[in-house]
Amino acid sequence: MLMWLRMAPALHLIFLLIIHRVSAADWGVNYTSSHICALQNSTMTINCIYKYPTPGYQIVKVYWTKDLVKQDNEFPDLSNNSEYSQRLQYLGDEQQNCTVRLSQVTKTDEHEYNFRFITNITGGRWIGYPGVHLSVTDLQLESPERVTEGDSVRLTCKRSCNLTDTPTFIWYRNSHTLINIGDELNIRSVSRREAGKYSCGVQEYDYISPAVYLDVRYAPDTPVISINRSAVIVEGDSVTLSCSSDSNPPAEISWFKGETSVGSGRIFNISKISSDDSGEYKCRARNEHGEEYSDPVTLDVQYPPRNISVSVSGSAVIMSGDSVTLSCSSDSNPPAEISWFKGETSVGSGRIFNISKISSDDSGEYKCRARNEHGEKCSDPVTLDVQYPPKTISVSISGSDVIMSGDSVSLSCSSDSNPPADLYWYKGNKYLDSGRIFSISKISSDDSGEYKCRARNEHGGKYSVTVTLNVQYPPRNVSVSVTDSGQLWFDSVSLSCSSDSNPPALNFSWFKENQSSAVGSGQSFSAVQSGRFYCEAHNPHGAQRSDAVTVTVQQHAERNIIIITATSGGILIIAVVIMFAM
Repeated sequence: MLMWLRMAPALHLIFLLIIHRVSAADWGVNYTSSHICALQNSTMTINCIYKYPTPGYQIVKVYWTKDLVKQDNEFPDLSNNSEYSQRLQYLGDEQQNCTVRLSQVTKTDEHEYNFRFITNITGGRWIGYPGVHLSVTDLQLESPERVTEGDSVRLTCKRSCNLTDTPTFIWYRNSHTLINIGDELNIRSVSRREAGKYSCGVQEYDYISPAVYLDVRYAPDTPVISINRSAVIVEGDSVTLSCSSDSNPPAEISWFKGETSVGSGRIFNISKISSDDSGEYKCRARNEHGEEYSDPVTLDVQYPPRNISVSVSGSAVIMSGDSVTLSCSSDSNPPAEISWFKGETSVGSGRIFNISKISSDDSGEYKCRARNEHGEKCSDPVTLDVQYPPKTISVSISGSDVIMSGDSVSLSCSSDSNPPADLYWYKGNKYLDSGRIFSISKISSDDSGEYKCRARNEHGGKYSVTVTLNVQYPPRNVSVSVTDSGQLWFDSVSLSCSSDSNPPALNFSWFKENQSSAVGSGQSFSAVQSGRFYCEAHNPHGAQRSDAVTVTVQQHAERNIIIITATSGGILIIAVVIMFAM
């Protein structure tokens, strides 16, 4: 549609026509379309041509404007507007083509746009009015929220105005191109495979409508049960059954053992499964469009050994030398192999374990282990308490090897017996005391001798080997005695030193009073002059001196008479020795 438009006051136009002898038909702007509908973010083009009187007029400026509000007595040039300067491109010339292009159009670009040209003659300017109105539209997909499989479905690509160019619509499902068709997408019999996110666009444009999800509803498929275990299920395992069924909306899942309802939900878990849980299981999937049952699956629960116990034949009291039989029983599937253990040591196999002539070494805890391909289990232990009379009786002495008078000495008695024996102490054949320990505080030489203990229980008694207590002490009761030689005449008198000590004293020293040095050694000493003499007895534990004895010697002219007076223990001993002159 062609439109010749003018915009100047009538008198002003008449004046121009008179002065320059031109007609109104020589002026104008022609737009190809008065209304353009463009897609958001696209590039739109306004085609137009203009004319003015020639010759005599020359174009000095051409531009596009909008809103027709003058600034400084002139319409504003859009190319100077920051919102348009980078997007507006003038494609025309300064003769007759006034085509313009606007890129990346948005809703804010919706206006009426006008072309303006100015010539070199005063008053020779023109604006194309009314101009071209630009409408900007986006694309919105219109679709039902949900449909049932098999329904007919229509999806419409909506816009607020009809695009100026004849558009070719493109449809997408889950970002994959479907086909170049019109602004409607018709699905005659929709299937679940056609569910997804749909959007539409226009060929050669980047703009695509917001996606709309097409929700296709359908009844459950036949459910399938899967088991998270191997073919063999062992008692005590945790078994999980999973039920899967394709449906929309998701189906409610129910579980059945035989015809009995046992649970709900996609997962059915049996923790610590037992043989009571054996049987056929199935699941049912149900939604508003229908229901389906799965094929049944069978749980055949096997189990490792259980209820393991040991029995002991014979009397309650087991004596050394008896014959004892242990029996092991077990509930298992398949039957278990039986092994026997004493503590942690393997001692045999088979359901029966026999011990002939049992001894104390066989005492202890016994258990049997039952094992099959699914596991193993041990019985509670049973204790064989083999009883016997005392044996291996021994006595030990505390302290050092050497026992000194005044020491504290303890004797300990140990006995191997079952039940534990009562212990009794003897010195020689004399009973002393009872108990495992016999203590002597401040031992003396009177305690020396042979000691033994006796162990006795209900099955008999036995003595230990004797141990000897040898109590040692330093010399004591040291004394000096005069030795009579049996001769009438002698040149000297012999003195002898005696003492009580353990061990016996071996070293003796002789001293004359008031002299620091010894005058002799040995157990005997010969005195040949007057004075007071004493001896010292020594052993490894100490020394002790005797009381002093007095020896007196008197001399005469013809002969020497030696009178020896010795005092020892309150007894005066006088010896007269007559020595003739030579």
